[in-house]
Amino acid sequence: MRVKSPRRQRHNKILKAAKGYRLSKHRLYKTAKESVLHAGQYSFAGRHNRARDMRRTWIVRLNAALRPLGIKYSVFIPALKKAKLDLDRKILADLAVRQPKTFAQIVDKVKGSA
Repeated sequence: MRVKSPRRQRHNKILKAAKGYRLSKHRLYKTAKESVLHAGQYSFAGRHNRARDMRRTWIVRLNAALRPLGIKYSVFIPALKKAKLDLDRKILADLAVRQPKTFAQIVDKVKGSA
């Protein structure tokens, strides 16, 4: 029985991961390895950047939903904490978009305690 070398398996694993890369980056092991390594670093950073962008989006949505109700985001968040309501920005932004009446009730409750 033929034994496949560990080196060949390692190379194939990297080349498979580099599939679709341009120029020699998907053909040559050395450049492919570098590209796969960098791709991993970029994807790690990208996940953190996506989380940052989503938080920014939730804040913008909240502020846009709060203004017509007569309160600013910068006033609302501390008042929310003071009212002891543990709702995060993601949930609040979702409520503001999907269930405006419920969101308005939450804002009234926060205004009352502020």
